[in-house]
Amino acid sequence: MNKAKRLEIFERLAEQIPEPETELNYTTPFELLIAVILSAQATDKGVNIATAKLFPVANTPQAILDLGEDGLKHYIKTIGLFNSKAANIIKTCRQILALHNGQVPDNRKELEALPGVGRKTANVVLNTAFGQPTMAVDTHIFRVSNRTRIAPGKTVLEVEKKLLRNVPKAYLMPAHHLLILHGRYTCTARKPRCGACCIYDLCEFKDKTQYTE
Repeated sequence: MNKAKRLEIFERLAEQIPEPETELNYTTPFELLIAVILSAQATDKGVNIATAKLFPVANTPQAILDLGEDGLKHYIKTIGLFNSKAANIIKTCRQILALHNGQVPDNRKELEALPGVGRKTANVVLNTAFGQPTMAVDTHIFRVSNRTRIAPGKTVLEVEKKLLRNVPKAYLMPAHHLLILHGRYTCTARKPRCGACCIYDLCEFKDKTQYTE
């Protein structure tokens, strides 16, 4: 795929999705970090339901520590893997207080050192909370990148690196959310909505469905 086609793809996606933002509800970098940790193998909708009850009670590292692990579980028990997530969040809160003066670090090395925070979570926080041009490759971005051939790759890291090289500079910041939202609502896993796709003629997916709704 050439540069001109990639540029047009992102121009159309940006027109289709004028406000590409995370669907997780948060007001601070710490709230975002907790929401993203909770979102692993869970839906944003489910996380938002839980954090709508949790954050008014505890939305700082110290406040969550004051809840304790069992108290935290009470608020997140509807989310998958809540036991291990609660344990990691408690450890992360302790580490943020001990090493970062209660503030979420704004660099990859220190973020990935936090319990329960991997590369994808760090990328989300760096992009969404701190405005850095990172690419958090989830299942949606992996699928869209391979189907369209914007950045084909066999691994998440390969796709991430290709996106960072191939995405037009003007769209490096919003690309993460443009691709996620396109994958979530249009280029869906089982039955892509090719008839509603704004980049149908540019996409290089060999198994596109016919251009009908």
